[in-house]
Amino acid sequence: MTQQEWGQLRQRLLKTVGQNNYTNWIEPLEFRALQDGIATFDVPTNFLGNYVSQNFSDLILHELKSDSHDVRRLSFAVPANASGRPASAIDAPEAAASAPSSSSYAHSNTPTKSALSAAPLDKRFTFDSFVVGKPNELAHAAAKRVAEGGPVTFNPLFLYGGVGLGKTHLMHAIAWELQSRRPDLNVLYLSAEQFMYRFVQALRDRKMMDFKEMFRSVDVLMVDDVQFIAGKDSTQEEFFHTFNALVDQNKQIIISADRAPGEIKDLEDRVKSRLQCGLVVDLHPTDYELRLGILQSKVEQQQIVYPDLNVEPGVLEFLAHRISTNVRVLEGALTRLFAFASLVGRKINMDLTQDCLADVLRASERKITVEEIQRKVSEHYNIRLSDMIGPKRLRSYARPRQVAMYLSKHLTSRSLPEIGRRFGGRDHTTVMHGVRRIEELKQSDGQIAEDLELLRRALEA
Repeated sequence: MTQQEWGQLRQRLLKTVGQNNYTNWIEPLEFRALQDGIATFDVPTNFLGNYVSQNFSDLILHELKSDSHDVRRLSFAVPANASGRPASAIDAPEAAASAPSSSSYAHSNTPTKSALSAAPLDKRFTFDSFVVGKPNELAHAAAKRVAEGGPVTFNPLFLYGGVGLGKTHLMHAIAWELQSRRPDLNVLYLSAEQFMYRFVQALRDRKMMDFKEMFRSVDVLMVDDVQFIAGKDSTQEEFFHTFNALVDQNKQIIISADRAPGEIKDLEDRVKSRLQCGLVVDLHPTDYELRLGILQSKVEQQQIVYPDLNVEPGVLEFLAHRISTNVRVLEGALTRLFAFASLVGRKINMDLTQDCLADVLRASERKITVEEIQRKVSEHYNIRLSDMIGPKRLRSYARPRQVAMYLSKHLTSRSLPEIGRRFGGRDHTTVMHGVRRIEELKQSDGQIAEDLELLRRALEA
């Protein structure tokens, strides 16, 4: 097989496995030789070779045979000059044999037992690079405690919050720290989507015992974005049994999601109950001070790449104030700013910032959401968000609910039916009644008027 033929085969694999899988697992493969029925590929790490061998070898073999190549098995080798290590090889199964079972993979001779990830860990996401502030200090402290690898009083640790608030960063940081501190532990980190994929694959290949053995033999199970299993009944049931088996063995579980367990739609009640039995920690939207701290930290990293570039006073403060909803957007804006200034040979000042980031600044204009209003109101009145959205009609829940509806009507562009849907599927007439009631109380009840003003200021800050 020539390099050109391998290039054409890779394009077919791209269509089959999708862009993310292709970028992470197929693109790093370098075809070396096809000899005596063995196709050999160079890989950057043993981990990547192990993962491709387990998950994509059958597919690659099939494509090679479709091109009339006489190949029986694949071999993945880390070159001798890679990272100064001696060469090592990983053999994929012969075409007639099945792919390695999940259980054999869990105990394979990878460099360490720790962090056997179905998802690759990002080297940037460590505790050292995580900027701590008031909105995330509890989540950071809990993650650090779990990462020490010793016994903890809460299981599972459930981290939740919106996009770009640091959930995945903390998950990766825990895995890296455990790998460093406790290489004897068997740590498995994967997304809920990958858990579901492996479960379906095990059902299809009739390897459920291997699947169960793998997941029940880990010391620490880390599942990212657990909301993706909502509505998938069989996957939820297997997750529930896996969860119970690990908790019964005093094994640590760490879960992340985009919302609290009680607010994940189509998640079974018994699964919600299990997820709520540990420590549930909310990563709040970042405040101005935290965003500024993140920018200052990222500037130090950028100046390693661009040592001649400095940021003029006022620029970071401006960005921290204007880009308030998503840390990833904030970091991306700074990266673009440094690259642009370097390419055009200009200083990073306010003029350049506004020219370079015009589209980002427009998109990041403050947009208050119904969900943000609900969270702020429930915090203000010291009630659970699920109680405010739920069916309870007690005045201690009904009044805050009406306040949140009133603010949603006046501070967002959502229609009354849309607002009703976000309040537990209520009818738009219920929202109208709530809004009118608060408008009446605002005139006669000084406390309500004060609450509305405080909440409005907090939301528009």
